[in-house]
Amino acid sequence: MKMPLADVDQILEDSKPRPPAIGDVFVLFRVLKKMNLYVGNLPYSVGDQELRDAFSQFGEISRANVIMDRETGRSKGFGFVEMPNKAEAEEAISAMNDRDLDGRRVRVNEARPRDDSRRPPRR
Repeated sequence: MKMPLADVDQILEDSKPRPPAIGDVFVLFRVLKKMNLYVGNLPYSVGDQELRDAFSQFGEISRANVIMDRETGRSKGFGFVEMPNKAEAEEAISAMNDRDLDGRRVRVNEARPRDDSRRPPRR
């Protein structure tokens, strides 16, 4: 069976890659954009690996680190989790915020960029 020439041209045209539309790019960017999460009220016993383990059930973790006091070497009680997929990060926020972790209710939200203008200079 022969296809009409116009149908063949249409099939070939449909199979060509097309540049993404603005809406496509926005959706892709929103889904794939990484998100940095702030995790507060952490138990002092939680380290980087425990923090990673607690959030890994929601997706891939790029980095997880608990902030340590330089002088004492002890946890400051908060940390950050970076996730490469924004949708998974938002799911982690919903599930982990106000959840018990080793006896303490942790606070989880999107980390804000640090504002260095309010910090006194280091000595």
